Amino acid sequence: MSNSKYLERSLLLIKPDAVQRGLIGEIITRLERKGFKLVGMKMLQLDDETLKQWYHQYKDAEFFPKIAAYMKWTPIIAMVWEGYKAVDLVRRIIGTRKGYEAEAGSIRGDWGMSGGNNLVHASDSNENAAREIGILFTAEELHDYTTITEQLIYSEDEMGGVFR
Repeated sequence: MSNSKYLERSLLLIKPDAVQRGLIGEIITRLERKGFKLVGMKMLQLDDETLKQWYHQYKDAEFFPKIAAYMKWTPIIAMVWEGYKAVDLVRRIIGTRKGYEAEAGSIRGDWGMSGGNNLVHASDSNENAAREIGILFTAEELHDYTTITEQLIYSEDEMGGVFR
């Protein structure tokens, strides 16, 4: 990542309901069009151990088996996006948790109707982003590169005072 204190990385999961509905490309396009840079992506089938680590706060709750079954229904798409204040802005793009309450123009607001099957997950803090990325990606699976469009998207100040 650059020297900028504003460039962050956020993890986004495309959940089984969005995979089943064929929304993968639409979701990726939203983030690319906003100006985020994809630095890691893979399709994977989650297992119980990974889900217990992921949902550590719920692993002993009686509803955990339902969450686990939903998340194991199909493979998911895990992505790491980099950009200006990525954690907050990716959360805005996905919308509030319940599709029937989510803002029009957000992923959940445009395509979601459920409170539980809510299409995507995005990190809610920089600390959780680091934890979540560490669960699903190795350092070798994340890429640090510069795109031509970064100079069009960000101001010099947002890039840490230096254009790459």
